[in-house]
Amino acid sequence: WKKLYLAHHWPVTVCKMSTNDCQDPPKYWTIHGLWPDKTEECNRTWHFNVTEIKDLMVDMRHYWPDVLHSSLNRTQFWKHEWEKHGTCAAMLQILNSQKKYFGKALELYKHVDLNSCLLKAGIKPSSSYYQMTAIKEALTRFYGVTPKIQCLPPEEGEKAQTIGQIEFCFTKELQLRNCTALKDESDPTQADLKLGTELSVCSDIFPTYYPSQVQ
Repeated sequence: WKKLYLAHHWPVTVCKMSTNDCQDPPKYWTIHGLWPDKTEECNRTWHFNVTEIKDLMVDMRHYWPDVLHSSLNRTQFWKHEWEKHGTCAAMLQILNSQKKYFGKALELYKHVDLNSCLLKAGIKPSSSYYQMTAIKEALTRFYGVTPKIQCLPPEEGEKAQTIGQIEFCFTKELQLRNCTALKDESDPTQADLKLGTELSVCSDIFPTYYPSQVQ
């Protein structure tokens, strides 16, 4: 693989996409995962072991919660992310254990600090709409790279898309880079949480809804 995606999802939108027991989703962007761009399930014998990340537990529960299942003791989401993506990311020495993989993802999340960047740009959850181009420009200006932004397309009768996921791309040296595919790269679509409606790359045409609560 050539690059890593650090995917943040907006918990309110995740809850909107699923009828699961979403209770009181966090009002900040949380981690969805750290994904190599091409491979999946590279080592099926390397099972998730929650004791390896016990030192990270406070941060994991706060920044990387299982939005769809509110029980704090549930580790299913992390297990899924490790087995599908972590076992492939582990080809890099800096990510070659569960503690390194989850620890580094948390570190990158804090480094990117998406929540405060959006606030500084005046983009906050609201009942009015945003232009997608304005969100993109604010992020690109702040980070110097183009992230990948995904939305729920408008439902029938709606005119706006709903922002759901923002992915930042990193090189193997963990430097931020543009998410647009270079000529020799395929661009994977990460349909990771199988939900009723799927996220897709946001349209520049539709107004964009950044919801503050689950409707």
